[in-house]
Amino acid sequence: MHIPDGYLSPSTCATLGAAMVPVWYRASSKLKQTLDISRIPLLAMGAVFAFLIMMFNIPVPDGTTAHATGAVLLAIVLGPWAAVLAMTVALIIQALVFGDGGILAIGANTFNMAFLAPFAGYYLYRLLSHKAKPGSWRQFAAGAFAGYIGLNTAALAASIEFGIQPLLFKTADGVPLYCPYGLDVTIPAMMLAHLTVAGVVEGLVTAMALKFITYHSKTGNVKEV
Repeated sequence: MHIPDGYLSPSTCATLGAAMVPVWYRASSKLKQTLDISRIPLLAMGAVFAFLIMMFNIPVPDGTTAHATGAVLLAIVLGPWAAVLAMTVALIIQALVFGDGGILAIGANTFNMAFLAPFAGYYLYRLLSHKAKPGSWRQFAAGAFAGYIGLNTAALAASIEFGIQPLLFKTADGVPLYCPYGLDVTIPAMMLAHLTVAGVVEGLVTAMALKFITYHSKTGNVKEV
């Protein structure tokens, strides 16, 4: 799901990067107000977890690979604003150090995986797990479904960003300047891999991690940032 440089126009990257500026500002402000200094290591561990899980790519039937992100899990455990910053740190390190995702596309990648995914999954989890007992099957099922939907929300956004490029940016004779494939190709290609493989993995990871955290928590619940 990491978008490399050259597939999106500079203006698309700039627009999505600009859209993330108020999100980062709000996330920073929120954490300054609510973050207990004792929980800073947990936030750092969340960024490390996201970084590591995104490094494991899963082969999918169309000849490419997909991966989980951990974004929804971080949103559930730490809160969505903390997840924004943890995911952003992980994605920036991947782009700058490992070349996983383009540098110019950092805004697009963070918009998809550090904003859309955690917020979509977090609020779905809150809805589905409302009044569920800690450690109940409904809590874990809610986590699994939230993880699945959160990842696929990000994948759908990426597929749309790819697919609109040939509509908006092409030469005078109609040759696409960036991603050459339209929405009729990009959406099925992206969503097949994530609906059938990566989303399932994301859901399972989210549910299993929630079970582990709940089991080892004395209160059976995790305080949000």
